[in-house]
Order: sequence, then C-alpha cells, then structure tokens
Amino acid sequence: MTTILKKTICRFLAIAMMMLPFQYGQAGMIGTDQVNSASTAQADRSVVLNFLNRAETVGQFEALGLDTQTALNRVAAMSNDEVKTLAGKVNAVPVGGDGLVAIILVVFFIWYFAFRR
Repeated sequence: MTTILKKTICRFLAIAMMMLPFQYGQAGMIGTDQVNSASTAQADRSVVLNFLNRAETVGQFEALGLDTQTALNRVAAMSNDEVKTLAGKVNAVPVGGDGLVAIILVVFFIWYFAFRR
C-alpha cells in the first residue's frame, strides 16, 4: 500500500515539475550613477534641512515673517535637482562669514521653486 502511494506521489510530482513553469530571476548590472544619485539626493536633502533647522536661519525666517515648518514642507516638495542646486548654494557660502547671504539665498530659492509653478 505504501509503495503504491509513494509511486503515485512521485509520478504526480514529476509531472507537476514538467508542466509548471519555473521561476527564474534575472540579474543585471546597474551603473554607479544610479547608485550614487540616490545617496547624493538624500545627502543634499539633509544638508538643506540641517541648514533650515539652525537657530540663525530660524531667527531670520521669523524676522522675515516666514514659518519654518512651511519652509521645511516646501523643501520636502522639491525635486532632487532643485534640492541639489540649493545644497550647492548652501555649501558654497563661507562658514560663519556671510550667514545673512546664505539665509537670503535659501529663502530666495525656496520662494523661487515654490511659486514658480
């Protein structure tokens, strides 16, 4: 009895393996620009957000009548290219030197990218 059951199960499994399609995966090469773009975009976004969370920047926003949370929401809505441009401007400003210029640039770019559409 058990041998007949074993033969039946083996035959069923053999037929099932022949009839059912096999699952297969396909690996491909990705370029370094694809890998770097994701990490660079996140790094640029964190540069801009860290700049917006500084006490000096928050003080300038309040002096200009802007809400910091609104600026953070606008940065979150920006595309990666826009954030890259803004992060480049933030990184180009000398540290501790012309803070007002940097803040004005950040406010200008937030305003420009938010209301340009």
